[in-house]
Amino acid sequence: MRVSVIVPTLNEAAVLPALLQQLSSSAAELIVADGGSDDGTLEIARHYADGLSRGSPGRARQMNRGAALAKGEWLWFIHADTRLLLPVENYLETIQRAGSWGFFRLRLSGAGHSLRLIERFINWRSRLSRVATGDQGIFLRRSVFNSLGGFVEQPLMEDVELSKCLRAAAPASVSNLLLETSSRRWEQRGVVRTVLLMWCLRLLYFLGASPRWLARLYR
Repeated sequence: MRVSVIVPTLNEAAVLPALLQQLSSSAAELIVADGGSDDGTLEIARHYADGLSRGSPGRARQMNRGAALAKGEWLWFIHADTRLLLPVENYLETIQRAGSWGFFRLRLSGAGHSLRLIERFINWRSRLSRVATGDQGIFLRRSVFNSLGGFVEQPLMEDVELSKCLRAAAPASVSNLLLETSSRRWEQRGVVRTVLLMWCLRLLYFLGASPRWLARLYR
């Protein structure tokens, strides 16, 4: 069991079974790190997962708890609304061939030219900057994760902060394999509005704005 997959959840009963069914067909260790769900997520997790962590909400905090339970040499963090577009073994082989850390390319689930442009921009930006979002399935060696102290437990941009630390420590392995993530955020809030909001949040974070304040702005 060389790879441990860690899925943070908070009321994800509607989307979680599809992902866990894909992941459970492999030899990877499957851990769900829950933040207080009350919608049936825990029952689904118990059916599929090898380990279940329960505690206070906060994605960074939850992923750290999940990592503490993991036994694998590699840690792979996946959001609950992610879908694998190839057999899970393809992704696991890519992870185990990597150097120290890496991530995958992103595809949005919805249709429409605007979403295709968004995903192309995200993939281009992350490949150029070597800074990934959580939707891109960040993976890294456990030893590297431990040396960095895990995710900084802040309410937003924890994935960006981890990527920056990893980028400074070792080159990233950027895979051409695609992970599909739900486009519900863009569809519910509006594509243009969501893009502008995310650019604004990243710029403010780069300029030193508090992650707590940014999280309130995001919500």
